[in-house]
Amino acid sequence: MVGKPMSRERGGKFRGQGRKKETKNSGDKDVLYGYHSVFEALKAGRRKFESIMMHENRSDKRVQAVADLAGKKQLAVRTVAGEELDRLAGYGRHQGIAARVSAFPVQPVSAMLNQIDTRPDPFFILILESIEDPQNTGALIRTALCAGVDYIVMPKDRCALPSSGVSRSSAGAMEHAPIFLATNLSALIRDLKKYGAWVSGLDAGGDKGLFEAELTGNLVLVVGGEHTGLRPGVRKACDFILSIPMQTHITSLNASVAGGIAMFEARRQRLGPNA
Repeated sequence: MVGKPMSRERGGKFRGQGRKKETKNSGDKDVLYGYHSVFEALKAGRRKFESIMMHENRSDKRVQAVADLAGKKQLAVRTVAGEELDRLAGYGRHQGIAARVSAFPVQPVSAMLNQIDTRPDPFFILILESIEDPQNTGALIRTALCAGVDYIVMPKDRCALPSSGVSRSSAGAMEHAPIFLATNLSALIRDLKKYGAWVSGLDAGGDKGLFEAELTGNLVLVVGGEHTGLRPGVRKACDFILSIPMQTHITSLNASVAGGIAMFEARRQRLGPNA
């Protein structure tokens, strides 16, 4: 990474020498299905809509809401038989609504670093390390937006990448999320430390309790995979490994639940005592 290193004081900021602006990766086409995914994608305005389809025998407030918003955006809506919707949605729960759209606009991590260069405030980054279950990924993305996370990073491999299934699991929140893809998480973590970031990994075997940690300033929170936890290289790159104290003999939580607890503990601290 180009730029001068700095000491990592909490809330510290690093000014790089600037980078060439990169365009978003449009990728291939996708099919969204279900009310929340289609409606939130329309609201977000980040995807190009090729077609919107609704069940020929369905008419309710949700269907009308999608139709009204599509009309405002001058997008046509056509009615189709249920069998066509079933095939289009891969026989998932489409709730009578589906749409052919462009792929979700993920960005390279260099674009995130460009944004960090000019931020006046401390940043909060969530890294999803090998989260393979689309439901967990969707839940973590939705929680991240609610908890004030600024950037969400995923590895290009061994991860449930943004998809129609993840969008549905997030109840459409993914359509608004700032998601960036990284080739090498360990290298990215080392780069982020040059921006004054403190990196906390979340793992049941952590040596420090979550509620004892300071989670203010420039923060990177790394949530490990459902089955493998944090990979050795990523674990080694973290400054701290945090665990959530348990009341019973059960020693671990679902990845999305654990991540949600950690994100809102960080939000509580970052809001301050008078929030």
